[in-house]
Amino acid sequence: MELIDSHTHLDFPDFDADRSALLAESRALGVRRMVVLGVYAGNWQRVWDLVQSDADLYAAFGLHPVYLDQHRPEDLHALGDWLTRLRGHRQLCAVGEIGLDYFIETLDRERQQALFEAQLQLAADFELPALIHVRRSHAAVIATLKRFKLKRAGIIHAFAGSREEAREYIKLGFKLGLGGAPTWPQALRMHRVLPELPLDSVVLETDSPDMAPAMFPGLRNSPAHLPAICAALAQLMNITPEQLASASTANCSEVFGWLHEPL
Repeated sequence: MELIDSHTHLDFPDFDADRSALLAESRALGVRRMVVLGVYAGNWQRVWDLVQSDADLYAAFGLHPVYLDQHRPEDLHALGDWLTRLRGHRQLCAVGEIGLDYFIETLDRERQQALFEAQLQLAADFELPALIHVRRSHAAVIATLKRFKLKRAGIIHAFAGSREEAREYIKLGFKLGLGGAPTWPQALRMHRVLPELPLDSVVLETDSPDMAPAMFPGLRNSPAHLPAICAALAQLMNITPEQLASASTANCSEVFGWLHEPL
């Protein structure tokens, strides 16, 4: 099976001790490409340096809502500068990780919304897909995306919504990112939703080092876990791992504009 990890934070210090070995292990298991996402201005250079060291890694840059209190007004301008400088580079693939987080109650929602909209506008201006973080904020994210109508849409990271919310995102052209969370026995709603998701609307991801699947409890998550995540999700969706891997890879290639690039 050939797989793409559409969402990882491989630049995080969690991987400093064994990143090269982990990349080799992931490749041996069939994980061909990985998208590494920036989350605040201070880690963009780290992401880009990592991506430049490996032709199968791709970068996205964004200002994550969870780091809201770290972001400065000039960071948005800096994000525009990064996107301008790297425009057209084959390893720049998206704007992200961006979005809304209503789970952490201390994060100012108005500031989050303004930041989210400014970055969606950058995605529109640079004709890049958006990789979107949504926690307890589906209604606000859907309403915002309906206003922006992005030509290239993108991915709803770690989708954990209802059938109705899935339908709204799909209507807007978005793919739904599936990772370790639904593999846990307590993810009952997702167990009901998964079999109903159209295969042409799902992509696989790890969110490593976070969101370890049930098969690796308490461990650092990594792209090497993607085949096991694929197998567990396929079982919940009543399809074969090969079917899910093939669909996810095709959908990732569509989102990121890789249709003419063989893996």
